[in-house]
Amino acid sequence: MTNGHLDVLVQSLNVVSKVIVGIGIHPGKAPMFSYDERADLIRLSLAEAMPARVGDISVVSFDNLAVDAARRHGAKLLVRGLRDGTDLDYEMQMAGMNYQMAPDLQTIFLPAGTASRPITATLVRQIASMGGDVSAFVPASVLTALKSRLKS
Repeated sequence: MTNGHLDVLVQSLNVVSKVIVGIGIHPGKAPMFSYDERADLIRLSLAEAMPARVGDISVVSFDNLAVDAARRHGAKLLVRGLRDGTDLDYEMQMAGMNYQMAPDLQTIFLPAGTASRPITATLVRQIASMGGDVSAFVPASVLTALKSRLKS
């Protein structure tokens, strides 16, 4: 969970009353944190930013298409964050494909705030694993978890 992810989550909660955060589980990837740890970090991060809205999110995992997971959980919107034109090109293609598979789901794009535009989870992991300071890129709870994980 980066500040960029949190920014999109907060913006989403300013648009809709409930948000389902989907965490994709891919067998070929080895994430730094387990699904349960990531779900907890999402909730903790939101609690830091918008404590009154923590009850308005649910965190779910999925290992299939995002549109299938969205339908399974009763979602009507897919929310995607955009940092730059490169993201827009990719996300427009994805939105088009998703629409072809699930025309009942709408994709909305939310622009990343200026401070979170350069942040990527990949870069945060790389910087943190090399001993760099990522405090400007992640919520406090994530920073604590990263430091703890990298000590072991």
